[in-house]
Amino acid sequence: MDQALFERIYDSVVNREPTYDGVYYTAVLTTRIVCRPSCRARTPKAGNVKFYTSLEEAARAGFRPCKRCRPEEGGVLRPDAVLAAQADVIMEVQLAEKLTLPKLAEQLKVSPFHLQRTYTRVTGQSPAVKLDQLRIAKACELLVATDLPANEIGRAVGFQGASHFAAWFARKNGLPPTEYRNQYKGGNSLEPEDR
Repeated sequence: MDQALFERIYDSVVNREPTYDGVYYTAVLTTRIVCRPSCRARTPKAGNVKFYTSLEEAARAGFRPCKRCRPEEGGVLRPDAVLAAQADVIMEVQLAEKLTLPKLAEQLKVSPFHLQRTYTRVTGQSPAVKLDQLRIAKACELLVATDLPANEIGRAVGFQGASHFAAWFARKNGLPPTEYRNQYKGGNSLEPEDR
């Protein structure tokens, strides 16, 4: 598991969010207990955690189910919601790649039609809209938090051409990337200072 994905899932453990319930299981090395990421038990240190994609895999590695969150009783997420959560993880991790609905569906081993219909039913938006939201959030974050040139930020969120990225960014935010950076860099939030 790459570090960025680990940190994302671990953040959901810290915040006790059900985002990854049923998608990953939190194994605590010091107690040999496996929990849902949203478990209400004391939050383990990141260095004491390992994530598994199935409860069976964690059990084979010697972890027993938590008596508090009972991960063996099924997750908060039904199979459709698990599929949507898995799609979200892939989109988050592969922002820099040319990710199409067929490519995403292939990775999830479902048809593009099934993925589109299921994802939209579960989340209220299409995978394309979600991917766009993830890309704009990451681009804004990189513009404010780093000194990377706009063309590198564009590549980091899936755009090969600087002009295509700049036009897309301006359409989404009302400002070109450079102006956005100048307006928001150094502030404590992404809100304009005069608000």
